[in-house]
Amino acid sequence: MTISRRNMMKVGLAAGAALSLPSVLRAQTAPSDARTVRWVPDGILQVFDPLVSTANETSQHSLAIYDTLFALDSKGLPQPQMVEKWGLSDDKKTYTFHLREGQAFHDGSPVTAADCVASVRRWGQADAGGKVIMESVKDISKNDDRTFTITLTQPLPLLIPSLASAAGLYLAVMREKDASRPVTEQVTANIGSGPFKFNEALARPGASFVYDRNENYVPRKEAPDGFAGGKVVNVDRVIWNYLADQQTAFAALQAGEVDLVQAPASDLYPAIESDPNLELEIMNKAGTNMFLRLNCLQPPFNNVKARQAMLHLIDQEAVMRAAGFDPKYINPVTSIFGRTTPYSNDENTGWYKKGGDLEGAKQLFQEAGYAGEKVVVLQTSDWPAASNAALYLANTLRKIGVNAELASSDWSGFTARRSNKGPVEDGGWSIFISDWSDSKFGNPLDIPALLANGDDAWYGWPKNDEYEALRAKWGDVDTLQERQALAREMQRLSWDFVGTVMLGHYVSPVARRKSLTGLVSVLSVVYPMWNMQKA
Repeated sequence: MTISRRNMMKVGLAAGAALSLPSVLRAQTAPSDARTVRWVPDGILQVFDPLVSTANETSQHSLAIYDTLFALDSKGLPQPQMVEKWGLSDDKKTYTFHLREGQAFHDGSPVTAADCVASVRRWGQADAGGKVIMESVKDISKNDDRTFTITLTQPLPLLIPSLASAAGLYLAVMREKDASRPVTEQVTANIGSGPFKFNEALARPGASFVYDRNENYVPRKEAPDGFAGGKVVNVDRVIWNYLADQQTAFAALQAGEVDLVQAPASDLYPAIESDPNLELEIMNKAGTNMFLRLNCLQPPFNNVKARQAMLHLIDQEAVMRAAGFDPKYINPVTSIFGRTTPYSNDENTGWYKKGGDLEGAKQLFQEAGYAGEKVVVLQTSDWPAASNAALYLANTLRKIGVNAELASSDWSGFTARRSNKGPVEDGGWSIFISDWSDSKFGNPLDIPALLANGDDAWYGWPKNDEYEALRAKWGDVDTLQERQALAREMQRLSWDFVGTVMLGHYVSPVARRKSLTGLVSVLSVVYPMWNMQKA
């Protein structure tokens, strides 16, 4: 989830908000803090274990404190990270990985091959792509303290890209004793080997979290490139300050009391651009896709006609405007593989119509036998963009005679309710809104939104065996052209059974003070904190 916050007040009031800044933030800010970056994130960190949640805040936290075996560069290509070198046997079934020297966890213990083996195994139990990989794994074993192997039952060309992928759950290398815990139990130690240390003593849940530079971290020698390359930390501390009110965040940015606002309200873009000390910068070069999920287990969306009706109902431009995104930063998206990935295509997209097709949607609901059943749209009160989009969606459904009802809650309540597979009368749901970086839609093995394996699928639980058979082939084909052909077939089926409905694509710049430089561009909504410099 990306929490892109929308300001609901007038920009002209922003200057006056500086007078009401929280006293704790004023107290934390001191002229001597030249090597401290204060960062306003786009959501509240609630889950710390990267294999328990796909929330962006969890992944961004994990990116700071953990390291990975491989990482994606700015072109989306996998590069060695913790791995110094690796080799592949002649039969293409055995991968041997040799770790870089000098890697240690924050508690001082060395990173060993045993830690990596346990971390890959745990990831393989939780991540969608990891589960596919594990189906072809014969063994994962330690050779010596710095070397381990993954032995497959068959060649798997996408093993390395999957180990590097950021599409699903973050493959964080943890201490063996942490990674040996079942994925049903959250790891709470927050001890990795990454470029930042999590400061437990200064943690203020719901208010602020602190990340200190890991002085013992040994970065790679290459220049930073996306998530890959050298993770050089040029500041001593990064503080995540939670400021839910956009005017307060903007005023703090103007006053120099924070250095970066990760998701400024689009209403504030003109004021930011006119301030000589501030600048908008696009860190996520791929942009983000907002989409909705339908509960395929319960009426009315257990009927495929009702799900197809939602494709016709959506006016993507209107939804994105209602969500609060600047019109110059939005685009339609009609492929299940996103707008910018190599697999984006136009197969079976005849349903798309600029402005939507309310009559077509109404007709399909009638064909589905819809008889006035309540349709519950989950609305996240602390994610304004999705909240506004949900309100617009519910009103649009009512226009065609659907008994739509909003169920508002904070993010914690939302995540609890969306796991309920039961009917709405028993606390279930019908529709919810989420979003992911466009680049993630290029890997159907990893991104949960592209699964259609029923009860084992992501929330919504769509099921289509023919589609899943095609998805299972993704890791077996060797060439880009073969995967592109496979993508077209998968999309042809997907837009027929409708597991996910796209709402639109947007680009969301961060707002920073010009004194903060060196931000790293990525193909993700999860942002690195290394390489930054503060004048």
